[in-house]
Amino acid sequence: MIEVKGLVKNFGAKRAVDNISFSVRRGDIVGFLGPNGAGKSTTMKMITGFITPTAGTAIVDGHDVRRDPVAVKRVIGYLPESAPAYGEMTVGEFLGFIADVRGFRGADARAEKVERAIRLTHLESVCHQTIETLSKGYRQRVGFAQALLHDPPALILDEPTDGLDPNQKNEVRALIKSMASEKAVILSTHILEEVEAICTRIIIVSQGKIVVDETPAEFRARQPGARLDEIFRSLTVGDMA
Repeated sequence: MIEVKGLVKNFGAKRAVDNISFSVRRGDIVGFLGPNGAGKSTTMKMITGFITPTAGTAIVDGHDVRRDPVAVKRVIGYLPESAPAYGEMTVGEFLGFIADVRGFRGADARAEKVERAIRLTHLESVCHQTIETLSKGYRQRVGFAQALLHDPPALILDEPTDGLDPNQKNEVRALIKSMASEKAVILSTHILEEVEAICTRIIIVSQGKIVVDETPAEFRARQPGARLDEIFRSLTVGDMA
């Protein structure tokens, strides 16, 4: 579903992403980890077509992001870090706007997509509230709702549980897990227990390169008895120095 081929991104003399390659099948939930500045968000932005790679490419559901980035955007649901939204709109109005952008112009189709996204992300109680008045957790849920609205086959989620309370985090994790059989999911997170709870694979990047691509069980077996954060730190110590 997602095939990343030799992605490179330079910002001037700085190489933020250095020849990253991996693939994600339908049914995979890939935890994408790394210290701040390791290249996670940059890689995700290249996969989604929001920034152009210096070299390499990504293919999503058969569409090459360099040749047809619009087609890639159609089949991806993307939740960026600090997802932007129009604060003066209500939740319902904003999701209706997203439905229009996604091509659901008929009243019935538009309403069906909006109602489904609201139901999945438990936004019923704030549907008529303006986004600027919402808590950080609810704003994050609105971002997640817009990513899910068109029922895409691939989800790219940058810190999807950021700002949520423990119960909300559990709800989002359960939702992601419930959809996994039908979608390919890449999610970045700083919560290692979250990766162990729902992810089928762990990819760790350090200094723009992949240093781990394995199952959670394989990752834990690297240092039996060690905490997950200790194993993570031992693999990325150069990035964190």
